[in-house]
Amino acid sequence: MTESRDDALPDAQKLQQPIARLLRPLVRLFIRCGTTFPALCDLLRELYVNVAVHDFALPDKEQTDSRISLLTGIHRKEVRRLREAGAPVRMTPASLSRTTQIVALWLADRRFTDRNGAPAPLRRAGSGPTFESLVEEVTKDLRPRAVLDEWLDRKIVVLDAKGRVVLTEAAIAPNRGDDRQLHYFGRNLHDHIAAAVENVTSNPAPFLERAVHYEGLSEDVARQLEALSRKVAMEALLAANREAQTLHRGDAGGEWRWNFGVYVYREREPRGDGAPENQPGEPS
Repeated sequence: MTESRDDALPDAQKLQQPIARLLRPLVRLFIRCGTTFPALCDLLRELYVNVAVHDFALPDKEQTDSRISLLTGIHRKEVRRLREAGAPVRMTPASLSRTTQIVALWLADRRFTDRNGAPAPLRRAGSGPTFESLVEEVTKDLRPRAVLDEWLDRKIVVLDAKGRVVLTEAAIAPNRGDDRQLHYFGRNLHDHIAAAVENVTSNPAPFLERAVHYEGLSEDVARQLEALSRKVAMEALLAANREAQTLHRGDAGGEWRWNFGVYVYREREPRGDGAPENQPGEPS
């Protein structure tokens, strides 16, 4: 018999430890960036109300302040004040969206890649595959020269000795302080956590969310595995992007979105008497 969704929910007490571990790097970021505990509390209060209003509404029933107060533990007066608070979480700046689309096409379309499938250096304009034709395939609203100037300024591209436009690593992995980095920080972490939450609260688990992990390694082996992981992950991302570009062109369009991501992490951990063995694991 299939377990119901409510039966699959973990006990709130058991969530304390994994939530504390999940939030620790975020709290580290908050402190480094000057986000204080009271400011975070204000944001969480708004989000609690916003999520309760939009994600826990009952069909054909008014979502009252009393019910939201019951769901969130926030006083009805505060609920009333915050009913419409909370910024939208799915908005993507138009300029960032265009940048993403152009880079994705450059990475995927064989007209704009070299024999090895890597993004090829492109002449600015003229016949054949050029930076101008690349931009115009994605948008007619911007002049390719304006895009080039902006991208040169943001180090997304550089010009080689022949004056060709070359895509840089910053196009794929934005530098610190770049607005794109913060956008992807929020979007990618949201999607990873959202997939994990659905898996924890549903049976069967609807999303793939796995990791290979070893502990008790030397620094040299950890670095070797990190390098291997980066190579394998990049190959997977490029292959998925190429197929997505092909399918997207023939798609009539709809209301769905898709995100495929990978992550690699290593850190030094103190070892005690209870140090874990070198065993692989797959969190569900």
